[in-house]
Amino acid sequence: MNSMTGYGRGRAVSEGLEIVVEITSVNRRNVEFSTSLPREWQSLEPLLMEKLRTSVERGKVHAAVQVQSFPPGEEFCWDEEAVEKSLEKLSGLAERRGVPFEPDAALLFQVASRHFKPATLPDSGEVEGLVLKALDEALEEILKMRAREGAVLLDDLKTRCGLLQLLLEGIRAEAANVPTNYREILLQRLRQAGLEIDLDDERVLKEIAIFSDRCDISEEITRLGSHLDQLPKDLKSKGSIGRKLDFLLQEIQREFNTIGAKANNLEISKKVIEAKDEVARLREQAQNIE
Repeated sequence: MNSMTGYGRGRAVSEGLEIVVEITSVNRRNVEFSTSLPREWQSLEPLLMEKLRTSVERGKVHAAVQVQSFPPGEEFCWDEEAVEKSLEKLSGLAERRGVPFEPDAALLFQVASRHFKPATLPDSGEVEGLVLKALDEALEEILKMRAREGAVLLDDLKTRCGLLQLLLEGIRAEAANVPTNYREILLQRLRQAGLEIDLDDERVLKEIAIFSDRCDISEEITRLGSHLDQLPKDLKSKGSIGRKLDFLLQEIQREFNTIGAKANNLEISKKVIEAKDEVARLREQAQNIE
């Protein structure tokens, strides 16, 4: 089991050129990929996308390629011809205005900065290997992180599945006593009303039968038991299981809702409320599973 949340960083260096790839992933119902690269290297995007698709099955994944440094001698350069023309214009303006013009280092730096010429990046073909190397390193890191978080989620989900099984057993045991308890309550109310009715009276038996049928939750318990048995098996499955878990938990919640509405029993209602809280926590956790 893998989490959808993760971060990975990869780095590759060659001849003074440092390339850094950062990959981030967050929750998403399906899968979504995006990349950002220097304009000169846009042709590499299909390679990056293919790598991401074969590594991640669910989540919103973004890979950013950054150039951290340039070849020696190209870290800072400017258009000298443009700088000279700017200084000549400033000198001419100062002369026409009768203002002394003695450019200092600060002025020279300011003018040069306005004509900064970015270093030229190598062709994409020359750096393809470096970019893929950094990407592989970043992918390895993010997949390890997603696996670590997935292991933590798995332990939590297993614990909560065990709690649901215990609650279901309690509901199953209590459900067997519902008709008997209702019979006792019905007879007690009849006696309090001053009516002495035989326990085998047809009207009493019919009322109990109608109540038992209306409050019968045996089918829901059976389906719920099947779902809860399936849940641990799905947790052990390989690959992307998040959507399947979400569907199964939705069905589990539906069965608990029906039991709570039909049972007409205080103890069962208490257990249903507790179970629904656990299912809500499970569904919240499942939102972060690949």
